[in-house]
Amino acid sequence: MIRALFIVLLLLCGTSHGATVLVLGDSLSASYGIAEQRGWISLLSADLAPRHRMVNASISGDTSGGGLARLPRLLEEYSPDFVLIELGANDGLRGAPLGLIEKNITQMIELCRRQGTQPLLFGMRIPANYGRRYSDGFANLYLAIAKRTETPLMAFEFADIAATEGMIQRDGLHPTAAAQPLIKNSVKRFLEPILAVDEKP
Repeated sequence: MIRALFIVLLLLCGTSHGATVLVLGDSLSASYGIAEQRGWISLLSADLAPRHRMVNASISGDTSGGGLARLPRLLEEYSPDFVLIELGANDGLRGAPLGLIEKNITQMIELCRRQGTQPLLFGMRIPANYGRRYSDGFANLYLAIAKRTETPLMAFEFADIAATEGMIQRDGLHPTAAAQPLIKNSVKRFLEPILAVDEKP
């Protein structure tokens, strides 16, 4: 009887293993202008629980440099299996040099790997009114970083959200609560195959 209970406990322990996914982002992930529980990370966390754990380390207004400065402490505190880097948009909106954004994101990727954490990259875009050359260069930057560093990239799939009435707040930048399930679904489609490979029996 005792032996049987011991085996059951071992099986339960084995099946309880899941991944910790830390999201290092800006206002897109920090539920800017809406209740936190209605944001895409909270929605995704509910979908993935109890198997996997989501940690939201996003701050509205954060930049790639700010994320790079915060990352060492976050890695130490949470020991995540994955870090989804959702940063750079605020750099772009401020017209920061593309080379600086690339350097900061690359350093975050390298820092994750040195700590045994798998980095993931969230593709970003900025409005075209920043100039076609800069906005295209900004969008292509993420693909270039992903290819060069062999980092999984979640393509930016939210153009329809920006063009749909009721999906963007009055500031013309931030998604509304109605848009959060759509963002959640896109991130979930990206994460699920990665988490499935990472799962241990």
